[in-house]
Amino acid sequence: MKATSIDSSCQCIATTPNIDRPFQNTRRSICRRSFCLLGLTLLLAAIGGCVPSSDGDVVAYVALDREFARPILAGFTRGTEANVKVNAKYDIESTKTVGLVSDIIAEADQPIADVFWNNEVLHTIRLQKAGLLQSRRWDVPASYPRDMMASDGTWCGFAARARVLIINSDILPDPKTWPRSVEDLADERWAGRCGMARPLFGTTATHFAVIAAERGLDDAEKFLDRIVENATILPGNKQVAISVSAGQLAWGLTDTDDAIIEKDQKYPVAIVFPDQQSGQEGAMRIPNTVMVLKNAPHPRSAAALCDYLVTPAIEDRLAMGDSSQIPLHREAKFPPRVLPPESVRWKKVDFEKAADTWDPWVKRIADKFE
Repeated sequence: MKATSIDSSCQCIATTPNIDRPFQNTRRSICRRSFCLLGLTLLLAAIGGCVPSSDGDVVAYVALDREFARPILAGFTRGTEANVKVNAKYDIESTKTVGLVSDIIAEADQPIADVFWNNEVLHTIRLQKAGLLQSRRWDVPASYPRDMMASDGTWCGFAARARVLIINSDILPDPKTWPRSVEDLADERWAGRCGMARPLFGTTATHFAVIAAERGLDDAEKFLDRIVENATILPGNKQVAISVSAGQLAWGLTDTDDAIIEKDQKYPVAIVFPDQQSGQEGAMRIPNTVMVLKNAPHPRSAAALCDYLVTPAIEDRLAMGDSSQIPLHREAKFPPRVLPPESVRWKKVDFEKAADTWDPWVKRIADKFE
């Protein structure tokens, strides 16, 4: 028989033989054996490098769709020596990120979550400006796009989606007739034939907050009013993509992950990256963002999960997956199939400025979509 000592903080197990020998003083023998086991455990930890690598299972609030995020989070657990599990809480499609952000704000005095994996950036910055995120140093190369990171180190973007036009190629078989700009949503020649999601949630909210920050509230509201008069407004980006693939609309504004699913299912659709001509601003990328929450209950586990997510390997997995997300790392090896053969002109965005615009902007537009 062997006596066993377990150090639960680093999952090291030390054993020592149980020598059959009569002891005059049982209490003394127990103390001596416990002391030896403790010493041996500490010695093995020092020699073998078994240093506690976490402080317990990590709680993550996750806005990325469950089917995409769950395998990646499971991979984190398999890859950690301490077998740190991720207890994930996901959003629901109808409220997208807003519900999770509201939970984080409500729990600010006693945080439940350690990490927030957001599938966009606007509401991430709202948490940043509310002082609810922990500043940290991100393990990314100097070539990493700085507009995809927080100015104060509180969050980091990765694995972006792009805002694109999805076209029904049966309805519009000639590419020369296709829309080429987000501005075309307000063009009267497409009246009743195009669509977009409500600009109150998800990436559409981020997109129009950027427009409001760049154009000013008055001009942005006029542009949105023209779109509302001209286009069909649907609950979400997925509904836009499905409506186009089903032939209910000729085209719409959506995200690359929703568009590529319809294309992969062999529906008659094409994907256009908008505003690519000389003098135009380019297509907008909206990254996933990840962050450690202020006063996270398990800060070391949270930091480990964040470092795991912001790597070329994870970007490659998301690029290869059904969502075909777009890597930000130059070291990423897998080009997502959603990208066109030619290079894409990307719009430069000040997301933090857009977040400053959000509150006055949403007060102006909320009643348009009730």
